[in-house]
Amino acid sequence: MTMPVFDFSGKNVFVFGGTSGINLGIAHAFARCGAQLAVASRKPEKVEAARSALSHTHEALGYVLDVRDFDAVKAAVDDHVTKRGKIDVLISGAAGNFPAAAAALSPNGFKSVVDIDCIGTFHVMRAAHEALAKPGASVINISAPQAFIPMAFQAHVCAAKAGVDMLTRTLAMEWGAEGVRVNSVSPGPIDGTEGMERLAPTPEDKARSARAVPLGRLGTVDDVADVCLFLASDAARYVSGVVLPADGGWTVGRGFGGLG
Repeated sequence: MTMPVFDFSGKNVFVFGGTSGINLGIAHAFARCGAQLAVASRKPEKVEAARSALSHTHEALGYVLDVRDFDAVKAAVDDHVTKRGKIDVLISGAAGNFPAAAAALSPNGFKSVVDIDCIGTFHVMRAAHEALAKPGASVINISAPQAFIPMAFQAHVCAAKAGVDMLTRTLAMEWGAEGVRVNSVSPGPIDGTEGMERLAPTPEDKARSARAVPLGRLGTVDDVADVCLFLASDAARYVSGVVLPADGGWTVGRGFGGLG
């Protein structure tokens, strides 16, 4: 479990997609470090469960929305500002994925992932821009190795996440003068997540994935959450425009043909 090494007391953290998997783990890490949380995702029951679970020391806010709907994202941000004030840490992590060969992938399936991952990330960042604490805000987009390593059956995700990383770099340039830092975190194979279950559904698949990680194991949600705590903290005050893999060196192994 992530320990509260970092202190985010008095800070407002908004996690889009923060009701399950890696994003919920990130939200819990910030809550344990004293932050006030807000989360948003599409399913009301998940939003309420996360909101309740995240109310460690402060009552968390929850919003039911689809990041593909800019007006809904903007309404949530505006409500947050009314209730809590400026956003100190913004996490954009809503994502979609399913394995599909490009030749069999429907145009709508391709568009759906690009709309959620890439356009949704833009919606979150654009809607929240005026609400960010200036100077001092940290924006963290949750990316994926598919952004820079081509993978079979992942053409839609590769395209979408490459767009996310370029948005990160571009807005780090544009918003730096306002004192806003923008970075991406790229998780590798993380155990216990929906994505891992889809891409490595059997024990043999997971063991093969673990052998391909130079550190010799699958990652945990806390491994990714700790990276986000660092990037959002003052310890990373001069870090912006970075795409940081949290993957145990997995992308290095993939780059040289894998280890397993």
